[in-house]
Amino acid sequence: MENRRDFLKIAATGALALGAQSKLGFARILDQHEAIGKSRVVIARDAALHGTSAQPDEKRVAALLDRAIAAYTGREHPAEAWKRIVPANFVSEGKVIGLKINGLGGKGICTHHALVMAVAERLQQIGVKPGNILIWDQNDHFLEACGFTINTNPNQIRCYSRDQAGFEDQQATWGTARIRITKILTRECAMVINMPILKDHSGAGVTFAMKNMYGVVDRPQDLHAGGCNPGVADLNCIPVIREKVHFTIGDAISSVYDGGPGFHPERLWYPNALMVGEDRVALDQIAWQMIERKRAEVGMPTLEAAGRPPRYIATAADAAHRLGTNDPQRMHLMEV
Repeated sequence: MENRRDFLKIAATGALALGAQSKLGFARILDQHEAIGKSRVVIARDAALHGTSAQPDEKRVAALLDRAIAAYTGREHPAEAWKRIVPANFVSEGKVIGLKINGLGGKGICTHHALVMAVAERLQQIGVKPGNILIWDQNDHFLEACGFTINTNPNQIRCYSRDQAGFEDQQATWGTARIRITKILTRECAMVINMPILKDHSGAGVTFAMKNMYGVVDRPQDLHAGGCNPGVADLNCIPVIREKVHFTIGDAISSVYDGGPGFHPERLWYPNALMVGEDRVALDQIAWQMIERKRAEVGMPTLEAAGRPPRYIATAADAAHRLGTNDPQRMHLMEV
């Protein structure tokens, strides 16, 4: 191919053209018009991610992240790919990029430390200063479960919680959502990369991209009625969340297919995957199907039959919310 740097090229319309000799090893050439007008989601997998260890291999995690971002952006070189994720002016103006992780399930089922640090490394390679990278979650305990130490040093990658930062005095409102939002999101971060972990949820059915935003508010328990429907959708429509949290790097390296959101080792499985995209609804729809396939594989009933289908996903896609699509015909799923 004439230009290896451009071996993947995605036009502004979202179209994809891929040479069969790509070192990413795609199985076929995708029609360049296939993705026009569709929400793009990439699932990158590495069956050997864990090897013989309970924790994934750090180098393989970084390589998997690079493969996912390359496929999504159409740029093979990591630095060029990440420049398509983070606006150039955010870097030049020293704006803060937040990484919202999820440690609610404890050490057994939380956003993997290796993945978060791989993202932080790539951000630094495009010029984001360490002090302008902020890793955060609901509380210190959740952050520590993910392997992080609280750090507020402005010259280093920072890490502290929603509780430590405090909340806005006035409530933000949208639909049924009446909550106060952490100042990390409202005042500190110009952009947040959402880094949830794929899990079953005892009430909502599935927790992934959209429900990870329950960690940005003061009283997430107020949004759990009705299987978190319409709570999840309403929350994600609040402008500061809708506008600042516009890219997801979903951790499906390990997951629980039942008994979540806490850790249940007897229900643990290893998809060994990352899911990336901008359409939070499409990501959640695909995550739902991943969990359903695993439940079927082990002989468990569907989430519908179990009385907890994630109805908030369809709500988020409806005419009132317009957060994305849950229609597979309007998605362009790339598996690499």
